[in-house]
Amino acid sequence: MADETSLPATLAAERSAIEQWQSEHSHWLAPDHGLSPDDAIRAMTLSPFVAETVQREPDAVSGWLFDRALDEPVTPDWLRDRLGEYMATVADEATLHRALRRFRREVMFRVIARDVLRWSALDETMAAVTTLADEAIDAALSWLHDQACEQWGTPWGVDPVTGEESPQHLVVLGMGKLGGCELNVSSDIDLIFAFPAKGETRGGARALDNQQFFARLGQRLIQALDQMTADGFVFRVDMRLRPYGQSGALALSFPAMESYYQDQGREWERYAMVKARVVAGDRRAGERLMESLRPFVYRKYIDFSAFESLRAMKGMISRQVRRKGLQSNIKLGSGGIREIEFVVQAFQLIRGGRDRALQQRHLLDVLPALVELELLPDDVTRELEAAYRFLRTLEHALQGLSDRQTQELPEDDVSQTRVALMMGCQDWESCLSALAFHRDRVAHHFANIIASEDDDSQQGDEMDEHWQSIWLGEMDEARACEWLSAQGYENARDSYERLSQLRQSRPVQTMQSEGQRRLYRFMPVLLDALSRVDAPSRTLERVLELVESVLRRTAYLLLLLENPGALRQLVWLCGESPWIARQLAETPLLLDELLNAESLYHPPTRDELQDDLRQQLLRVPLEDLEEQMEVLRHFKKAHVLRVAASELSGTLPLMKVSDYLTWIAEVALDHVVEVAFSNLVSRHGYPRRDDGSACDTDFAIVGYGKLGGIELGYTSDLDLVFLHNADPQLSTDGDRPIDNAVFYTRLGQRIVHILSTQTPSGQLYEVDLRLRPSGNSGLLVSQVQAFEKYQNEDAWTWEHQALARARGVAGCRDTLAAFEGIRRRVLCQQRDRDALRDAVVKMRERMRDNLGSAGDAQELASEFHIKQDRGGIIDVEFMAQYLMLAWCSDYPALTRYSDNIRQLEALGEVGVLTPDDAQRLREVFITLRSTIHRQALQNRSSRVAPDAFPDERAIIWSYWERIMLADRS
Repeated sequence: MADETSLPATLAAERSAIEQWQSEHSHWLAPDHGLSPDDAIRAMTLSPFVAETVQREPDAVSGWLFDRALDEPVTPDWLRDRLGEYMATVADEATLHRALRRFRREVMFRVIARDVLRWSALDETMAAVTTLADEAIDAALSWLHDQACEQWGTPWGVDPVTGEESPQHLVVLGMGKLGGCELNVSSDIDLIFAFPAKGETRGGARALDNQQFFARLGQRLIQALDQMTADGFVFRVDMRLRPYGQSGALALSFPAMESYYQDQGREWERYAMVKARVVAGDRRAGERLMESLRPFVYRKYIDFSAFESLRAMKGMISRQVRRKGLQSNIKLGSGGIREIEFVVQAFQLIRGGRDRALQQRHLLDVLPALVELELLPDDVTRELEAAYRFLRTLEHALQGLSDRQTQELPEDDVSQTRVALMMGCQDWESCLSALAFHRDRVAHHFANIIASEDDDSQQGDEMDEHWQSIWLGEMDEARACEWLSAQGYENARDSYERLSQLRQSRPVQTMQSEGQRRLYRFMPVLLDALSRVDAPSRTLERVLELVESVLRRTAYLLLLLENPGALRQLVWLCGESPWIARQLAETPLLLDELLNAESLYHPPTRDELQDDLRQQLLRVPLEDLEEQMEVLRHFKKAHVLRVAASELSGTLPLMKVSDYLTWIAEVALDHVVEVAFSNLVSRHGYPRRDDGSACDTDFAIVGYGKLGGIELGYTSDLDLVFLHNADPQLSTDGDRPIDNAVFYTRLGQRIVHILSTQTPSGQLYEVDLRLRPSGNSGLLVSQVQAFEKYQNEDAWTWEHQALARARGVAGCRDTLAAFEGIRRRVLCQQRDRDALRDAVVKMRERMRDNLGSAGDAQELASEFHIKQDRGGIIDVEFMAQYLMLAWCSDYPALTRYSDNIRQLEALGEVGVLTPDDAQRLREVFITLRSTIHRQALQNRSSRVAPDAFPDERAIIWSYWERIMLADRS
């Protein structure tokens, strides 16, 4: 706190004058007011508003301070109770205006006095002023609505939810700081008026259209708040944020509001709607309106256009600052409050559609979410929060001087000293030093996160003119091709023609001007980036597929322009893999994964995958199945992309690639079971056990094939079998009970629906259920005991082969354990090894005939099928399965594994195979599987040249002859 001896003479004189006045009017301050004479003098010295209020009406202030009122925070309950006392005196509009203004004056005296004395924190001050506005608006509207109905009749309309006619009420949306619960001590309030439906009034002298009624009511509400009277005003009201601005209707119906924002809403209006909140009127209807407008504000895809639109707004503000000389303005100037708001709201607009934690109105609530979502480092958000609190506190100090809206630093010594004292600074210079520190930090972070307009234009100025000329078609064809060739383009003419074709195509020609401008900025940058990779022409063709897919969503081009590192990752990945290029073109949202190269090439562990999905889904309402399905699909695609990138870069070996792809599926399946089960329980209750207790899902998903064998590829489907361990004769315990068997059948159906339904993001996984007991003719979900009975009595040899690669992957632990017990017992059965071998060989020959390249005449085939042909992967799998079924009775430990690699290793360890034989089979198996992975990333099938892999095929076939064909007649 400043030393009073250092105060300028003017302020000392002010204090002296106030002390003199206080000595002559000491009756206004009583011991039970919670305000000492020194504190009262200090508050009056620092704030002319406090001094003027006390000196003009000391008796009223004394009444306001009754029972230590200034000692206590200004709470919502106190505000409501006190307003109720004022409203009890209202008899007409004149007394309404007086009551509201007197209420406001009392509240603001308490708020400013406590703020000046630093008895209240920033959060309390903002909340108090916001609640004051909320309660004043609501009370005024309620009284005015009743009066309007008496005068004009009651407005009626068709309720959009029930379809029935009902009385209508105005909905008042608070925007900006009011919506964000962040009002200053002297703020305007930005409002928008809406009403649910069209209709007309009933009970009046003549019917009024609802729009007329609510426009008139809105006008009266504005007057009640905004009109200056002898008692002052309540709040200055700004209606310019409504649709069509000042030229628009004062109140619009919900459908008209929705239509406007859907068809004509602009980027700055999205920014404004981030903080929109229902502050008065029909709150339930208002929340319906807000929900309907949510897609306009928060896009489902990552929307990097927010950077550009906020940058444009900042540029406009900067020009205003320069034009009006507002550099010292702590809100609009460099490093000011608005830049902090821009940083936070940029992330809200960009990612709020995906991360509901960002869909909050209060800035200080969003900052922790930015850290939690790893969008900003903790130290950055701490600096932004500290700066925000300092700047907002300073703003309150500036406005608390005279209850006047301002963000300008004072120029006179008296005001500067007052502000320094209120800020707890030693003097004005130290206050300016602290301010400069915070503004420098804000400006630094703003520049790093949201580049300035000048930065962008400079980037354009520095662009190589050759690339610009080639894209624009300004360079003649021969010279352009020569330049492209010199830059490494292997098919320069094809690339030139492809660029011309794109530039002249109808989709490009019919683009909106803003989107076309982005494309024209992006293409020269892309061409330059491509010149730095192998095979630029080939890669160009792949990347252009993505470009063409986002011509109507050019925010993605902005992402790449804003992040050169992401562009480098894009061209490298597309050059290496047409499959990745196709994934990115089909789902541009995946470009977000390219922003962080470190995480892109280092996929998370299984636990981290689980945590990632959990956090994403925590931000989705439980009842929103559609959004959960979209989150699941994006989760899978994003992490599969990371796995593919890691495999291409060599940071993940084959076995780890399959592990990760399998973990992704398992984590997704775990959640699918949870959400499907919860959904059914909410309708029918829990399935019951015979002891009357509720089942803990008692359901399991068994993975067969590649999922069970931990060998999933990039395009693998899921072979699934569903089991439950409940008594099918019992029923659920809900209000609408169903048999347990029906419950689990519906559970299986719901799981298949979630997995395989085509949404805008595609399928989660293609599902194959044919391996369940009795195949397609069997029950969708088998009871555990029935499953074991089938395996023991009815299953074919090939079904036991499939069981060797089966593994519980999701669901109830007890049910999964029950399956593992069944699997172990079935695999360990004694078998006639010759008969078993004959059955396996016959099945393999049948598969080879049906699925191989050319049956027995493989030497005539024009290609080799890595999986199905003789000497391929399936031969290794069948050998492992045969040996497992033949020897598990002697070596039960073999049942521990479901994947081929560890099964072969275990067979070598127990002596069924020699360790060398087991090792050789593992090596050739891995070689062929690695090739299939590489083929998939090149968008190629499992078919290769007929003479490929001669050594591996010879090794596999030699083992097949020795193990499967020896002594076979």
